[in-house]
Amino acid sequence: MRRSATPPAPREPLGSAAKAQYVVPDQLVGERLDRVTAALHPELSRAAIAHLIEGGKVTVNGRVVKAATRPIAGAVIELELPGAAPTTATAEAIPLRVVYEDDALVVVDKPAGMVVHPAPGNQSGTLVNALLGRYATLPGEPFRPGIVHRLDKDTSGLIVVARTPSALAALAGSFKRRQVHKEYLALVVGTPRPPVGRISGDIGRDPRQRQRMAVVAMGGREADTTYHTLETLGGYSLLEVVLGTGRTHQIRVHFRAMGFPIAGDAVYGRPAPALGLSRQFLHAARIRFAHPISGEELDLQAPLPPDLASALERLRGS
Repeated sequence: MRRSATPPAPREPLGSAAKAQYVVPDQLVGERLDRVTAALHPELSRAAIAHLIEGGKVTVNGRVVKAATRPIAGAVIELELPGAAPTTATAEAIPLRVVYEDDALVVVDKPAGMVVHPAPGNQSGTLVNALLGRYATLPGEPFRPGIVHRLDKDTSGLIVVARTPSALAALAGSFKRRQVHKEYLALVVGTPRPPVGRISGDIGRDPRQRQRMAVVAMGGREADTTYHTLETLGGYSLLEVVLGTGRTHQIRVHFRAMGFPIAGDAVYGRPAPALGLSRQFLHAARIRFAHPISGEELDLQAPLPPDLASALERLRGS
């Protein structure tokens, strides 16, 4: 298999707009430019990327092209990113699926496609914008108030947000001490052996693809993942996955390293249009932790969203 060249790191050129460069990896060959760019630069929504392409702010090998262009492996994609990093977030009236709420905290079932907090080129429509539209004030940093942990943009499920400074400190401590039980449902390509197991492998930047993470021999951070196979469905397996640590893209990276990538993961595996998936099949289904004020154990769950439930039904019916 041809290996793509190591992409240049995102850079800040002279002038007001930042730019990011990526090299198209083998696993995204055949995909449209808008989908490739969304996979390589997940900080931007697909709508924002489409807007950049239409405005000529995305080039392939230095040329402005259309969204339907299918870049080859090794092609260099460059984005001209709008704006600078936000210092504060604004309130927006965005509906939220609230699973639990009291004066100290709120637990939200985040939909896929929603970024947790504002970032360059994606300063609205985030979970933080929605939270500020619901609550007058939240503790912590101005552009990510109340946030103690995160989910990838295209991972759905439960996320805990602090509403007071004392709750923020206590929850941050619980996550740091690994006292929070985080359980995911994941559909992987293939059948892991053994059906129940533990994955340990330090995670750091992929030396060949700096925008991705990978299991690395040196310079990574300890990462621990356990899994239990719930169901085998043709060429796929539905897993219950529990995180012992919370590294960036941990589940996606660990299962790719095992040879069983998450179904629909365009960055660490391949898209899965046959299953009706436009994102990775990964859902934060359950979280269990001690309430930061009362100490009472909270055990909360969120059902699979319709797109993932539909993918399972397709497999079960095939």
